[in-house]
Amino acid sequence: MSQVKSVVTAIAMLGVVALSATACASSSSPGASGGDDVITVGFAQTGSESGWRSANTESIKEAFSAQNGFDLIFNAADNKPEAQIAAVRSFINQGVDAIVLAPIVSDGWDDVLKEAKDAGIPVILEDRTVSASEDLYASWIGLDFEQEGKTAGEWVAENFGSKPTNMVILEGTTGSSAATDRQTGFDAAVAGTDITVLDSQTGNFTRAEGKTVMEGFLQKFGSEINVLFAHNDDMGLGALDAIKAAGMKPGTDIQIVTIDAVKDGMTALANGEFNFIVECNPLLGEKTAEVVKSVVAGESVDKTYIVEDQSFTQEQAKEVLDSRPY
Repeated sequence: MSQVKSVVTAIAMLGVVALSATACASSSSPGASGGDDVITVGFAQTGSESGWRSANTESIKEAFSAQNGFDLIFNAADNKPEAQIAAVRSFINQGVDAIVLAPIVSDGWDDVLKEAKDAGIPVILEDRTVSASEDLYASWIGLDFEQEGKTAGEWVAENFGSKPTNMVILEGTTGSSAATDRQTGFDAAVAGTDITVLDSQTGNFTRAEGKTVMEGFLQKFGSEINVLFAHNDDMGLGALDAIKAAGMKPGTDIQIVTIDAVKDGMTALANGEFNFIVECNPLLGEKTAEVVKSVVAGESVDKTYIVEDQSFTQEQAKEVLDSRPY
């Protein structure tokens, strides 16, 4: 009888071991709730200032989904640098596995990035860059802003550089790498031409401020303005409304060159209200997620990943407008 009891006991113990092994395998499977393979990521976005930014946010959210093995903590700072720094500190306090940062401005990041490094949390920059030491972040995924500005400037120089031309400029957020680098590239391309910059002011990458600043330009200079260069589509679209309200024809009376190539901007280009657009591809999520996984796994990554851009004339915009994903 004791022999039978021993056999039954042994079978029961084997069952417990098997159940335990199954439970362990289940809890550590990729993407399982609370599993070891789920990567918790804090994403500090600039805000929602433009159509480009909205497309960029959606790209990040899709790439950092639970199905892809991520737990994403999202924060949009409404274009307030101090709020964005506070968000990064919050991520550090929560002990996330990695931080993705789209910095509103370039400066002022040294202290909080050092805090992240000291906590052993890698930071991956997305879209814009920072002036802090490169050893404070793992990698940057973005666009060549200076080349975008240069491409826009080359089109202006080719079409207006040999004749006296008056231009106004709508700048992006002051201190952002996008605004600084785009203007640097543009200035280099139009240097030595007959183009005169009547005025240049920030519109903070928003449609509303682009309209307001353009209204001021029109009140001051009126029909003297031949060309507008806007650092993004949204400011250009705001300016377009101001030009119409002033009784002028955008794309004809004042030619408009912008950067981004989002749907509304491309529509304006196809309709002849814009004249040239340089693309700034917002779909950075997939590449950013790929780099985050590599960094968290302890694998080596490049310091810089640049996504290539295109540029569009009116006819090219008409050809691709319906197939654009953003």
